[in-house]
Amino acid sequence: MLIKNKFVAIIGGGPGGLILARLLQMKGVQVKVYERDFDKNARVQGSLLDMHQDSGLAAIRASGLLEVFKKNFMIGADKTQIMDEQAKVWFSDDIKSDENFEEEHFRPEIDRGTLRKILLNSLDENTVVWNSHFVSMEKESEGWMLHFKNQPPIYADIVIGCDGANSKVRPYITEIKPFYTGIVMLEGNIPDADVNAPEINKMLKGGKIMAFGNQKNLLIGQKGKRAIGFYASFKADENWNSTNGLNYSDKAEVIDWYKKTYPEWNSIWLELFKSTEVPFIPRPIYCMPLDQYWKPSGDVTLIGDAAHVMPPFAGEGANMAMKDALDLSKFLTSENYSTVQEAIAGYESEMRIRASLAAEESVKNGEIMHSETALQSMLDFFGNFK
Repeated sequence: MLIKNKFVAIIGGGPGGLILARLLQMKGVQVKVYERDFDKNARVQGSLLDMHQDSGLAAIRASGLLEVFKKNFMIGADKTQIMDEQAKVWFSDDIKSDENFEEEHFRPEIDRGTLRKILLNSLDENTVVWNSHFVSMEKESEGWMLHFKNQPPIYADIVIGCDGANSKVRPYITEIKPFYTGIVMLEGNIPDADVNAPEINKMLKGGKIMAFGNQKNLLIGQKGKRAIGFYASFKADENWNSTNGLNYSDKAEVIDWYKKTYPEWNSIWLELFKSTEVPFIPRPIYCMPLDQYWKPSGDVTLIGDAAHVMPPFAGEGANMAMKDALDLSKFLTSENYSTVQEAIAGYESEMRIRASLAAEESVKNGEIMHSETALQSMLDFFGNFK
């Protein structure tokens, strides 16, 4: 095996980085994950993750973790309602009961924190080095010397950047930067939603709501521990988050902004903003160029958002990261290549093609979901007319 006696450093402990570590350890590879979170108890931000059969679930199966996943996914969280701005339901699949992991279109949802716990428990003790804020790296012999804020430098034969959209590893591979898609998502999280947002919680029924109107969206989903996460999604200038004058920790300011920005929307949606745990989080949506290319290296590569950040409108982000991990582990442990560079080149070539297709779909979906005909287009997509 090409990397039998090599030490692999993974920068970033998201789903992609952790499942990559698991897959490499199953092959006997020496690997550490360097994560900037203080410890394993750090709060994991973001909505539920829906796992796709040929990517996220494929990686979970290959990792030998499907059975524990089945015990921890959120039953019914994949059920969707499509509404308009007046909260009228135009489509609902909330009566379906299939939970078939072999069915092609079944996309089980799991809380991000729960998935992290599953992956951490699958790793050898002390695989993750917490409180490791990656700063820089420099060539050393045939590998890299890595520098962190909170610990001495370490040497690695191979470095894999899994450190997200603002990756600090990516500049060592390419100068290509993502482009802004024209969409901003303002994120809110509601703890104990059955108490704090009872009307929305009742509407949600443990699943998802996608509400469309006037080229704007409200995207709402159940989370673990009775919480609800949501996004107000709309088109705006790239610098909106820093020029709008909002104090994201001031709930009254954000509520006033919402009333002015979503004036046609039913007052029932106000409960989302009144119940949110501040601060709200603005997320401008970016995407890597669909035709990006870089010359492969023999000792550093990327997976997940570090390689191909894309909009969330096809649910592909975490799935692509986990598929990257699955594919990269196979290439690095294959007997079909004479050098690590050849293996990495093979992985990157396939990854870019696959990710480009997913990103193209995500960008297209984002445009559709923020168009004047968004509601009808989404009803067409779900095969339902009313």
